[in-house]
Amino acid sequence: MTLTADEVYAAAPFVRTLGVELDRITPEAVVGRLPFAHDLSTVGGGLHGGALMGLADGTAAVCAAANGEPGALPATVDSTTHFLRPVVGEATATAAPVRAGGRQVLVEVRVTDESGALCVHVLQSVRLVYPGA
Repeated sequence: MTLTADEVYAAAPFVRTLGVELDRITPEAVVGRLPFAHDLSTVGGGLHGGALMGLADGTAAVCAAANGEPGALPATVDSTTHFLRPVVGEATATAAPVRAGGRQVLVEVRVTDESGALCVHVLQSVRLVYPGA
């Protein structure tokens, strides 16, 4: 399914509210960036874990939807997050399907810092819901 950033922002306003900028949306990978904002930081000046999880969840949901049929609404079923190091500065999330089949998509999200170092690893199971089906 083809999605645009504007369609995502309209369907999932929290992604825009958080400040996520979607750079790439394909079934193979979704890339989103979260620019550093003081209001999203925590002790030590890094991005707050909740903001990073929001970035990961948003990109995983878009990735799952991109692997579904038109009209698919993604619903996170399970999410496991590993924080490996702080993100100081901008964060980039790359979400890729591990397995997409039927109404369930398993998505891996890798969040890196500006140097490209892996900071957060997320494995998320997303259910695709089709209203009226």
